[in-house]
Amino acid sequence: MPEFITQELKQHIEKRKWSDLKERLVNLPAPEIPEVLFMAEKHDRVLIFRSLSRHKSAEVFANLEPEQQDALLHDLTDVETRQLLSTLPPDDRTALLEELPAPVTRRLLGLLSSSDLQEARQLLGYPEESVGRLMTPDYVEVYPDWTVGKALEHIRFKGKDSETINMVYVIDKAGKLLDDIRLRRIILSDPDKTLEELMDRTFASLSAFDDREEAVTMMQRYDLAALPVVDSDGELIGIVTFDDVMDVAEEEATEDIHKSASVAPLKMSYHRAGVFNLYNKRARWLVILVLLNLASAAVIGIFEEKLAGTIALLFFIPILIGSGGNAGSQASTLVIRALVTGDIKLDQWFQTIGKELLVGLLLGLTLGMLGGILGFLRGDFHWQLSVVVGTSMLSIVVVGNLVGMILPFILAKVNIDPAVASGPLITTIADATGLFIYFSIASAIIGW
Repeated sequence: MPEFITQELKQHIEKRKWSDLKERLVNLPAPEIPEVLFMAEKHDRVLIFRSLSRHKSAEVFANLEPEQQDALLHDLTDVETRQLLSTLPPDDRTALLEELPAPVTRRLLGLLSSSDLQEARQLLGYPEESVGRLMTPDYVEVYPDWTVGKALEHIRFKGKDSETINMVYVIDKAGKLLDDIRLRRIILSDPDKTLEELMDRTFASLSAFDDREEAVTMMQRYDLAALPVVDSDGELIGIVTFDDVMDVAEEEATEDIHKSASVAPLKMSYHRAGVFNLYNKRARWLVILVLLNLASAAVIGIFEEKLAGTIALLFFIPILIGSGGNAGSQASTLVIRALVTGDIKLDQWFQTIGKELLVGLLLGLTLGMLGGILGFLRGDFHWQLSVVVGTSMLSIVVVGNLVGMILPFILAKVNIDPAVASGPLITTIADATGLFIYFSIASAIIGW
């Protein structure tokens, strides 16, 4: 929101010019009004919210953070709450009910009408993070024997209560989905044509029990603004729209970023998370990484006495294990993203190993030559240290690259999110294997 508008609205609130504020809010987009609400003091917030029209208030409420929704609901009367809940789209209402504390959810369920209550219980009955929790039963359905003219009349009547009318769904008398037709195609067709003549009977659909990530993948693949949801008999029970899928995509991307940094995913925004919650999400992984790093310490302990006589080798430890960890992190990031987007499948692990082995060899040769030159210069122009460092660099980069590529496949195979295989975890594993490779090659060449 532009600064001058923010300042103007602030002045209206401070001077309690409610009529001027109400007039200004009419033309303000719903996603920007939460900022205005929380500029005001608590006792004025409800007054501002009450000044909004019924549909505008529902839009604004859907854009609030869960704790803001909870706070606002405490200040509304039961009548106002009932009206708000009845106006909310079913998918937004489901999201609200599953986010709020259980006592609040029970109170809100008691305020719903019998039809809304039945609908809410049905949607809440699907597994968490399933398509069923995202879908809305508000869509436009038509029949194949209808003419285009009749279908358009129905769309005008039913469309105002639908989540979207970009796609119109053709069903039979039993409710089974037969096809989806873009509204544009219907509008541009002869009014006397039947919908049967427009159908090609090819469509993409989801099950209510599919994971919500499947909705993201399918919407990207088919470039659709909405996807139909069917039951086991193929009957249409709802649709998932792009606005909900965008929220899911953002949440999943955030979750993967957290995992890649070895942080247990936050189920809330960072500013809502308390200190203890942040500590709890991070401490466990840090403890695990410390324990895994004991392997590196153990390797150094094995070769401790021999290292004392070849101090020059210590200089290259950070360079070598850092290069192995970096190569592994690069490979794991590429593979994880490809697995998530469906670019590669789990059964393509063998081809991926072949590709990454060649990439690792090329990277290893490049860095190995650089390491050999540095070893030659650091070792007072003795060839032994040059060969040790160059060969170690080649081996460590190849192995690190393969570890970074293989670990996501292994985790995905045992139903663990492969995102945990990036960043610190790969680096920790690469450190231990890199040190063992380095000291083993040094022992063989220098003759410890």
